Amino acid sequence: MPEQEIDLSKDKAVHLVGIGGAGMGAIAEVLATMGHQVSGSDIKDSHRLDRLKTFGVETYIGHDSENIGDVDFVAHSTAISASNVEILETHKKGIPLLSRERVLSAISTLKDSLAVAGTHGKTTTASMLSLVLRDAGLHPSFIIGGDVNEIGTGALWDTGEILVIEADESDASFLGLKRQFSIITNLEADHLEFFGGFEALYEAFVKFGKETNGPVVLGIDDESSLRLSKDIEAITVGFHKDAEWKIEVSKESWNGSDFTVFSEGSSEINLSIPLPGLHNVKNASLTAVAGILLGVGAESVRSSLTAFAGVARRFEHRGKENGVTFVDDYAHLPSEVESTIGAASNGSWNRLVTVFQPHRYSRTQSIGHTFAHSFNHADLVIITDIFPGGEEVRPGVSGRIVFDAIVEKSPGMNVQYFPNRAQLVDFLVNELAEGDICLTLGAGDITSLSEEIKFSMRDLDGE
Repeated sequence: MPEQEIDLSKDKAVHLVGIGGAGMGAIAEVLATMGHQVSGSDIKDSHRLDRLKTFGVETYIGHDSENIGDVDFVAHSTAISASNVEILETHKKGIPLLSRERVLSAISTLKDSLAVAGTHGKTTTASMLSLVLRDAGLHPSFIIGGDVNEIGTGALWDTGEILVIEADESDASFLGLKRQFSIITNLEADHLEFFGGFEALYEAFVKFGKETNGPVVLGIDDESSLRLSKDIEAITVGFHKDAEWKIEVSKESWNGSDFTVFSEGSSEINLSIPLPGLHNVKNASLTAVAGILLGVGAESVRSSLTAFAGVARRFEHRGKENGVTFVDDYAHLPSEVESTIGAASNGSWNRLVTVFQPHRYSRTQSIGHTFAHSFNHADLVIITDIFPGGEEVRPGVSGRIVFDAIVEKSPGMNVQYFPNRAQLVDFLVNELAEGDICLTLGAGDITSLSEEIKFSMRDLDGE
């Protein structure tokens, strides 16, 4: 059954199932700021729910049919099962049930929306652009998948005309966004189980570009994005010789890069960012070009990007213990892993110890073998078992797929497989030494590993 159209220009009473997730939490914050009456439920309490309460959102811990009151519609995240008691109660009461993506689409009609899409770098690029527009006095609104460190949130509804949205391509829902401007960071194989193959994914991006009612800024440093530049009308950015806006790096280190973005007939922009890796250089370059096209001055763009402190879980420093530096990153696709490890390898560490947690059974089954060369710059690689991301276990699919691919292609590499979390922590507590960096990578609960290791180190020291 098609989802009902909604008009969010008028006050509504809304209930969100799975409100504690990053995506739904951002929607809740924006709806509440707009003046809608918002309630929501989640399976556990969190800091995000505490924040939502300050916006007047009524939150419930646990899912219960009684949570569904007299509301205009109920929305849910993709993580919520059709058999959830609140979903069943919504159907029973005849209340319209909408996906998060449908609500986001309705929000996008209320302002001049700028959608940031692509396989990698969406969150960072959208965050950079939101900061650039804010510092320029344009009072942008934004809905992003991660918290912008300088602003302290991943969602804001402000007085300006521009709305920056991180556009999710995983289920083609980004095509439903009304957009006057788009950025496509890059394009690689992902979400193939939904699309049925890469060509269907590619065609979705073609449609996304063609149906944007305004400029499209496109990064072309990968093969598929370069191909895309020939199928849509776009302003191209990258290291590639055919890019309209070219990037030249003058300094690259683990704690930042200096570079120039320039175009024939346009003044060049000299930039500096305090983030490691060429992938962040590309993100910042796309942001700079978009900012210029939106009327922001080059000096203002430069100042904002120089001060950009990043996004949660993007090369995020997690402190030191016993002389070991801990850094965590959301990288979970082959090129993301390779870029992040490459950035970390520019530091003066004794060893770069990388712990990677594969994300989702479907993704590992389809592209696990393509991680074979992603870890080449690490001194020690540890592969864990898969973080399911809401998926059911698949027989024969495990982190060993990634481990075996590395062993086969790089037989001399020091790589180990630890499917057991407790054994992994014990191993790292004894293995890590002063001067090492421990880099945790993945989109799942690997993010808490550094705290587990540091706690065990302190506990051991106290004996």
